[in-house]
Amino acid sequence: MEDSPVLIPSTLAFLPSLTYPRDMPELPDVTLYVEALASRIVDQPIERICLVSPFFVRTAVPPIRSAEGKRVHRVSRLGKRIVLELDGELFLVLHLMITGRLHWKPAGAKVPGKVGLAAFDFPNGTLLITEASTKKRAALHLVQGASALAELDRGGIDVLAATPEAFAAVLRSENHTLKRALTDPTLFDGIGNAYSDEILHRARLSPLKLTRRLSDEEIARLSSAAVHTLREWIERLRAESRGRFPEKVTAFHPEMAVHGRYGQPCPDCGTPVQRIVYAENEANYCPTCQTGGRLLADRALSRLLRADWPKTLDELEQRRAAARGSTDGR
Repeated sequence: MEDSPVLIPSTLAFLPSLTYPRDMPELPDVTLYVEALASRIVDQPIERICLVSPFFVRTAVPPIRSAEGKRVHRVSRLGKRIVLELDGELFLVLHLMITGRLHWKPAGAKVPGKVGLAAFDFPNGTLLITEASTKKRAALHLVQGASALAELDRGGIDVLAATPEAFAAVLRSENHTLKRALTDPTLFDGIGNAYSDEILHRARLSPLKLTRRLSDEEIARLSSAAVHTLREWIERLRAESRGRFPEKVTAFHPEMAVHGRYGQPCPDCGTPVQRIVYAENEANYCPTCQTGGRLLADRALSRLLRADWPKTLDELEQRRAAARGSTDGR
């Protein structure tokens, strides 16, 4: 296969047709949900809970019906989870996973078919929970007491509250690629596929650089980029919602620098954004801004193409041109 002048470029030409994985709500999105819910349901009682999916509730004790009639004291974020603190030290903990979303509707609204998971009726409106996927991964837990709630905490630090020193200590505690480290909930709280791409682009760092190979200056740059990126997007999303309930939460925004922008020009240098795909995730990056012009290869393609993986954008374009020429000449 290494000797074929056509097959390898044709394989490369196929890459743009890979579909984007759908990303779950992350810290900025969950923060917006928390604020929108807090303004609507704090001090309100849950009048009724209507469950459609039998797999949505992941706990049996206390029974989910024991939350009915309880008043909401506080809405907060626990990583990518949303927590409703109720009377009697009860906590409803919701994880939307990838395609779960929240919707605020007039009181008594019915759960929509196919995508509907549950409805929580309040005196002033109904909170609907949907999941647009056949794989029902969204989860609801009802636990009692602070210690039970703490068991659901993955342990990652809140980047927005951490000192630069704490950020550096966590980053260096394990040796992973930066993409994996930023999205590991046991290390950092609430960062996922989308905002890790944006953070790394702002920091001018490769998603595949190993954490223990970072200099002090690079770690400081990454810490600052994480704080500024997350705060910037929280403010952007607040401005977009204008006090309305965030009905269209998505990980893809045209204002993003690299995430979801494969093949489009980097806003800083104009280089086409590249990506590597692995499992259900992907990393989007700018070769000029982040990797010194070098193209990154994911494991599957590295094994497939071996030494023929293009190292630069110029080489990639040459192979695509050769592939088009070979196809046109058939």
